Amino acid sequence: MQDLKQSGPIVLPDAQLRYEPHFLSSDTADQLFKNLSTQVTWKEDSIRLFGKTYAQPRLTALYGDQGKSYTYSGIQMHPTPFTPELLDLKLRIEDLSGERFTTCLLNLYRDGKDSNGWHADNEKELGNQPFIASVSLGANRAFHIKHREDKSLRFRMQLEHGSLLLMGGNMQESWLHQIPKTRKPVGQRINLTFRKIN
Repeated sequence: MQDLKQSGPIVLPDAQLRYEPHFLSSDTADQLFKNLSTQVTWKEDSIRLFGKTYAQPRLTALYGDQGKSYTYSGIQMHPTPFTPELLDLKLRIEDLSGERFTTCLLNLYRDGKDSNGWHADNEKELGNQPFIASVSLGANRAFHIKHREDKSLRFRMQLEHGSLLLMGGNMQESWLHQIPKTRKPVGQRINLTFRKIN
């Protein structure tokens, strides 16, 4: 698995990828992490895999401005209206990316046992070539991607506190990504993924 460069546009086949490690200042990222940790009503949903039901290995929450539900892995989530803080973050990302978002899915990784397995953000509500903006807060975690067809294309990078990762083009059709488990001691991480529900 190869390391991806850690700043700016990342050139990959069948994808648009851009990483901004210092999107938020340290102070802003610290305050946002603290507020979300204590103010969000986090849920632990169950997922069904191969006929068995498991507790999802992370906590989640959904915010949005249209009241539209979002469904993935058999879980249907209903949004809470954006808080002023999340709305301000959304507008900042929209100004940078030129994209528009209706919804934010939040994930709380409590420790290294929490993870998000190989997947693509390709739910039908997101339409063709969805554009995903992902803000990371708290502990650094590894982010892995692999091409669906070319098995030689496998990469990793560290998602840092206050960083922004943008994924567009054919990324969700052609690639899978994951936040793997780790045995290393690691603190909590909050991930905010902004998306547009059609």
